[in-house]
Amino acid sequence: MAIFTTKVLPAFRDAIAPDGSDVRLLLELEGGSMAHFELASGETSTAVMHRTVQEIWYFLAGQGKMWREQNGQTEIVDIQAGVSLTIPLGTRFQFRSFGEEPLAALGVTMPPWPGDGEAMVVMGPWQPTVPR
Repeated sequence: MAIFTTKVLPAFRDAIAPDGSDVRLLLELEGGSMAHFELASGETSTAVMHRTVQEIWYFLAGQGKMWREQNGQTEIVDIQAGVSLTIPLGTRFQFRSFGEEPLAALGVTMPPWPGDGEAMVVMGPWQPTVPR
């Protein structure tokens, strides 16, 4: 049986995601994990594809664009606070941050993030501005 867990959003990043965004780790259960992602204004992430996980993102602040591609279907959508989207297994994705404030999102990963080697760098529509 799981023990109750409570955590406050960390003030500083815990890691840098394979896509180049800042990650603040939140909580995890057997079926999934949750993290806060942030990409500074004016930055473009590295395009990636996950090997074993899928995700649901909910944007909290900022504005930008998200590119997703899977099985020949491509879509670029506007993202801002209040937008939620899925990143199914095998989806290539990349995002950009515009405006005055960073682009911030809450992400749920299913199953929980397994660690290094999960994300593969792929070609995306935009030149990344974050270091790999």
